[in-house]
Amino acid sequence: MRAYVFPGQGAQFPGMGKDLYEQSAAAKVLFDQANDILGFNIKNIMFEGTAEELQQTKVTQPAIFLHSIALAQALGNDFKPEMVAGHSLGEFSALVACGVLSFEDGLRLVSKRALAMQVACEAEPSAMAAVLGLADETVEELCNSIKGVVVAANYNCPGQLVISGTVEAIHAACGSAKEAGAKRALLLPVGGAFHSPLMEPARVALETAIENTLFDVSVCPVYQNVSASAVTDPETIKKNLIAQLTAPVRWTQTMQNMIADGATSFTEVGPGKVLRGLVKKVDRTMPVDSAAEQVALTE
Repeated sequence: MRAYVFPGQGAQFPGMGKDLYEQSAAAKVLFDQANDILGFNIKNIMFEGTAEELQQTKVTQPAIFLHSIALAQALGNDFKPEMVAGHSLGEFSALVACGVLSFEDGLRLVSKRALAMQVACEAEPSAMAAVLGLADETVEELCNSIKGVVVAANYNCPGQLVISGTVEAIHAACGSAKEAGAKRALLLPVGGAFHSPLMEPARVALETAIENTLFDVSVCPVYQNVSASAVTDPETIKKNLIAQLTAPVRWTQTMQNMIADGATSFTEVGPGKVLRGLVKKVDRTMPVDSAAEQVALTE
């Protein structure tokens, strides 16, 4: 089975989506719709804006979501999801791809999510850091030993775990990680402590919007960040999506479960190539490719 995976924040780049807009009529419709839904010209920022402009919270998350869904649309009949997953923000893209959310509702939720996260980030100085070369259990123990808020946030692949918390606690945890033998422990260029208890105000703000949005039954299993297991039931999907902002992204476990459940190849749908690299860290023999490459081949 082919598994489709959708990237999260950090995959953006200047000029993203311009080729899709010019080459695919289906993608062009989505870009034009997005401007109307968001109330600003995201298309121009994506196509002509600087890296700094793309890093604005209200732009970054909708831009990656829009690029991912436009790519899926551009694949046309070649896009036949049998199992899907998305990394953090990418979970919203995955839910549109498997028919749970409409494009319009997905984009509205992503926009509200981005703005709510920005408000939460401004409420308290916070940060994230990547710890490389330690077992997950070791990093978890380190976090538990640190005074203040610091938790495991992104289980990206074996030997790569992102931690999230207050600035002071993150610095302390990075020091402890290096003492414990980590290859690296480095701060990430993000606005705050995503997937930590510090995102509780954002979770509350997004919960009402999610509860008031129509969720359909998925056309295929969707592996959600919170559980890392296959889900199709709309109410369960809602519950997991609400919990996502303050819970860790169990991406390592998601990849392992998808492979155990029959995935024979992975296609990354969206900007960048981070997820393809993470799949290879879980199973170096697994075939991986990019939807962007497939679209280019068919044009």
